Amino acid sequence: MAVTHPDFWAPFEHCHLGGQKIVTASRTELAQAMVDDCLAAREIKTKPRLVFDLNGHGLSLYASDENYQTAMDMADIIHADGGFLVSLSRILTQTPIAERSATTDMFHDCAKAAAKNSLSFYILGGTETVNAECARRLKVLYPDMNIIGRRNGFFSIDEEANVIEEINTLKPDVLWVGLGKPKEQVFSVQWRDHLTCGWLVTCGGCYNYVTGDYPRAPLWMQRANIEWLYRMATNRKLVRRYLTTNLHALWLVLRRGDKA
Repeated sequence: MAVTHPDFWAPFEHCHLGGQKIVTASRTELAQAMVDDCLAAREIKTKPRLVFDLNGHGLSLYASDENYQTAMDMADIIHADGGFLVSLSRILTQTPIAERSATTDMFHDCAKAAAKNSLSFYILGGTETVNAECARRLKVLYPDMNIIGRRNGFFSIDEEANVIEEINTLKPDVLWVGLGKPKEQVFSVQWRDHLTCGWLVTCGGCYNYVTGDYPRAPLWMQRANIEWLYRMATNRKLVRRYLTTNLHALWLVLRRGDKA
């Protein structure tokens, strides 16, 4: 039976916002942790690290969806995908988050580190068109990358065991799961004990950013941690989500402060 071996991995410092324990690590530190964990996991049979992202939508969902809450509580690493978490950590906590680790950026950080250290990726999720194009573009950007396998996210519950079997046959170091919240977190926790990869990372719609289907905000908005405003302005479907979940998340953080 696979067990978790914390000996080869030093936990990051954390802060607490809205009841969530969020690592304060930089993107570079997270990418290096992926390399260290995955190389060690090749030698020691372990459960994969559960690496989940958190933004305003996730913080709001955590307070309203029991299955998502249970899954998030199982995470080994929760990183700040949402920029407003970084800003609030600097005001409300004694251990501020170093920087925003947007999954759309961290995906590239990890790809560069993986190519340099001969780690393999499996890309799960998205439509077939987006999934295939994401894999193609990654190979163009990082020619030394080993994308050992990929599969779109359109499979039934009855097919999940076969999907996991295929992934294990290929033995990726990192499994990226882009199925959207809360499905990707629940899926990851459900199948964690059956997987042999080093890292199991949820990534939402980041494949669409790799392909260019979703545009990024101007750099100044990213640096100011207000990219969500750009996304809301350029995608009407997100207006209601951001207006409701971000306000709810802000209320949760202010109500709880830095309490766990």
